[in-house]
Amino acid sequence: MPAQLTYPGVYIEEVPSGVRTIVGVATSVTAFVGRARRGPTDTPVTVTSFGEFERTFGGLWKESRLGFSVRDFFLNGGSTTIVVRLFGGDDDAEKTTVTRDTISVAAADPGAWGNGLRVRVDHETRPADAGLGETGTSLFNLFVRDATTGAVEEHRNVTTSIADHPRYLRNVLQHESQLVRLTTPAAGATDARPTKHTANPPAGKTVWDQDSTSTGVAAGDEGKDDTSIAEADFTGPGKEAGKDGLFALEDSDLFNLLVIPPYTTTNDVEPTLVTAAHAYCERRRAMLIVDGRSTWRTVGAVTGATISTDVGTITKNGALFFPRLRQPNPLKDNQIEEFSAAGAVAGVMARTDAQRGVWKAPAGQGATLVGVPELAVSLTDGDIGQLNPIAVNSLRALPAAGRVVWGSRTGEGADRLASEWKYIPVCRTALFIEESLYRGTQWVVFEPNDEPLWAQIRLNVGTFMNNLFRQGAFQGQTPREAYFVKCDKETTTQADIDLGIVNIHVGFAPLKPAEFVVIRLQQIAGQLAV
Repeated sequence: MPAQLTYPGVYIEEVPSGVRTIVGVATSVTAFVGRARRGPTDTPVTVTSFGEFERTFGGLWKESRLGFSVRDFFLNGGSTTIVVRLFGGDDDAEKTTVTRDTISVAAADPGAWGNGLRVRVDHETRPADAGLGETGTSLFNLFVRDATTGAVEEHRNVTTSIADHPRYLRNVLQHESQLVRLTTPAAGATDARPTKHTANPPAGKTVWDQDSTSTGVAAGDEGKDDTSIAEADFTGPGKEAGKDGLFALEDSDLFNLLVIPPYTTTNDVEPTLVTAAHAYCERRRAMLIVDGRSTWRTVGAVTGATISTDVGTITKNGALFFPRLRQPNPLKDNQIEEFSAAGAVAGVMARTDAQRGVWKAPAGQGATLVGVPELAVSLTDGDIGQLNPIAVNSLRALPAAGRVVWGSRTGEGADRLASEWKYIPVCRTALFIEESLYRGTQWVVFEPNDEPLWAQIRLNVGTFMNNLFRQGAFQGQTPREAYFVKCDKETTTQADIDLGIVNIHVGFAPLKPAEFVVIRLQQIAGQLAV
């Protein structure tokens, strides 16, 4: 708004340029949903390394394939995951409890991991502060140790006798502890401080070795691991409304790929769950990576199967890969077992995105599977020739290159469908553009709907698309051939304006992978010089 001109002189005004930069979103944030040994349940947790996964979720676990899939993701170039741990049972009933005199604490998360918890109390606190209602017997120090990881938490100068105290133990543990939560005294109740443990342990021992110097888990207070989980733990009644199970991902801002590893060491993911997960991916502009059935031992078993019945409904927002991986299991003396390939494939996609861009097919000699000594089924060119036309992406072994991804088709990639969303990079590029523009045009809402706004939209969206063109994301030698952005009185009529609608039309010429390379050789006869 121009400054009010009240006195003779020079006035300076800053004029906005109208440029609002649209930033491309991440393309390979991968969500994993399944069973883990420890960690928060029904909560999306961002993990950026396998070491962090081990600290938070307990690492590899013989009862579930989730840890192995996450490991393969990071081995193959992945950088960011969102992990959702599901627990097949009553969370509170399966938590470990440790009691010391007047206080009881429960493990922060369910599972048998909490059975290694020990607590220790001492009274070496700061002087009492009468202004906070403290007496000489109000404060104490609480120490908690996790025997599995060796982690020790220190919570000093806490109290259970003053409910509104800034160091009230229930609130301190809720906000500061990764290991335990207070159960006794009850919320809002007060109680005397617990008695202290013996200060000095016996010779050759630590304070965590003796019951006199710390307190462990009593018989009957142990936590338990879930025996199994089922489809209902992912998408059962009330899960979507409560943002639990698969729908806990509603609390995550963005994910691009979704992997649901087998819940146990033997079972396949139910086709109905695959179908539900695919539908959810469509809503979230993400892609589902699916494994073939563990019972598929030959190409004939695959070609003779009905994909929608045996695996689940998969369209453009999903991709099916076959066969599974054979890898050593470090939990079983490195015996060779079969594992899900989806985590490794997601890692290859992430690596390809970082090296070449989301528009490059995550397949070929460069799409090597790291940490995969062999595949469950060996495929030949003839075998792949039967799988490719039905949109089953192959994993194969190549001389020198090793095990590689050798297919890049979506669930709509079957030749008989003739879909425009046939290829994974085409679909993922479109999802990337959609998500980026969705987030980058939020400023348009409630702006005056007329030509000045339309011009700004064309400028900002056009700049974003031109940057992608310069990176080689589109087909075509010039911007005019590669993409278009249209927002004017033709796309937004007066009727649209009256309804509060502005229409932005964006098109692009996608790069499609060279699946078939044809080399024609011809012998030519020598010609006589004239």
